[in-house]
Amino acid sequence: MKILDRYILSSYIKTFVVVLVILMFIFLLQTIWLYISELAGKDLDIVIIGKFLLYFSPKLIPLVLPLSILVTSIMTFGNFAENYEFAAMKSSGISLQRAMRGLTVFILLISIGAFFFANNVIPLAEYKSINLRRNIAKLKPTMAITTGIFNEVGEYNIKVREKTGENDQFLKDVIIHQKSPVGKNTTVIKADRGELAGSEDSDVLSLILKDGNYYNELYTKDPTKRKRKPFAKSYFEEYVINIDVSTFNDVDLDEETKDNSYKMLQIGELRKEIDSQSVAINEDQLNFKTNIYERTGIKNFKKSFDPVDTVKVNISNSGILDIIEKEDHLQIVNLALGNTNSALSTIKTTQSSLKSKVSRINRYELVLHEKYVLAFACFILFFVGAPLGAIIRKGGLGLPLVVAILLFLTYHFIGIFAKNSAKDGSLDAFVASWISTMIMLPLGIYLTYRATTDQGLLSFDFFTSRFQKLFKRKKKED
Repeated sequence: MKILDRYILSSYIKTFVVVLVILMFIFLLQTIWLYISELAGKDLDIVIIGKFLLYFSPKLIPLVLPLSILVTSIMTFGNFAENYEFAAMKSSGISLQRAMRGLTVFILLISIGAFFFANNVIPLAEYKSINLRRNIAKLKPTMAITTGIFNEVGEYNIKVREKTGENDQFLKDVIIHQKSPVGKNTTVIKADRGELAGSEDSDVLSLILKDGNYYNELYTKDPTKRKRKPFAKSYFEEYVINIDVSTFNDVDLDEETKDNSYKMLQIGELRKEIDSQSVAINEDQLNFKTNIYERTGIKNFKKSFDPVDTVKVNISNSGILDIIEKEDHLQIVNLALGNTNSALSTIKTTQSSLKSKVSRINRYELVLHEKYVLAFACFILFFVGAPLGAIIRKGGLGLPLVVAILLFLTYHFIGIFAKNSAKDGSLDAFVASWISTMIMLPLGIYLTYRATTDQGLLSFDFFTSRFQKLFKRKKKED
């Protein structure tokens, strides 16, 4: 390696490490901000919190690494151009392509490493973080109660609108469904306020409810009586529910359980899962088609009705009901309406089920393509940032950082909108995964061409010359 290559590579690596650490720290602070309410005040030691952040950090790499490469490329080549180092290189006969050759190999190695990182480390980190959060939720029941949704705590399903207090012990707008021995939710409890009370030495967690109602469904064998009196209702000022949490505290935080989450799978596992689910969807569609056809009765129509063996009848314009007794008309129409409504309901239910399965496959395909996209994005964004830095000729953290963030936000938002469209099936998963990278590819080619030919970011001479020729032609014609 020549001295020039070592100098460019060392300058780039130093800036890259600094930018990567700063951006990772910023995104990690955002993670702490998002989960601080779930971690603080739960008597978790620093080791558990450190594990949580360690397992979450690899999931930030698909965001941090391409942005770091883009920012570093603009800053490094902007510094070279601002300090006239590129001018010195060109005067010595060294072109921009030659100056970028060593860095191209380095970025290629980073892209390959990013691919293996996305395929091996990120799924493992997702697997570890999900299991750790699940075990923490078992260890600390207050963490198991997430606001806005029903949470299973023992034999109760609890939903709260808001949690307040130092340890999230005060609850607002509490709704509780209590499971019955037969598995049905026959008891519903609603309260305006609630409080979780307990001690470390006790295996009982007390849920104190205030100002609420108690509903208990009454089941009888006679459906008419059930309709007259469906449930019993009572009001309470204070009601205490004791929940046994003896099994909650017997939790190994290092315990790991298998989960079929698509984010935990590697490329081979994702392909296998996509194939199996695609086969299952095809079978469901074929079975649904056969079921709907058989429900029409067309298949058995010839067995029950043979026009050759029956008396020929004339059917008027009013329809087939003319050959049937009038007292049977209403029964036949009601039967036909019932079959039609049943078929429509089955079609809607099956359509919704198939749509959710297709959406699930799209999620698997998105995760599969994202592993490849990360590698290509690192490589392409380098060829966007390096020539752009050489063109704008500005280093430091000012203009280069602003330009890099604007470019990356455009790249990132296009990807987010496309992936959201792919999840609901309105866009192909392959297109949604690659569209933002494919948009950056021609931009990188254009900027590289402009930088290597010593041209500015935009050339207005092409347009002005066209207008000048047009006006000259008009004058000659006049």
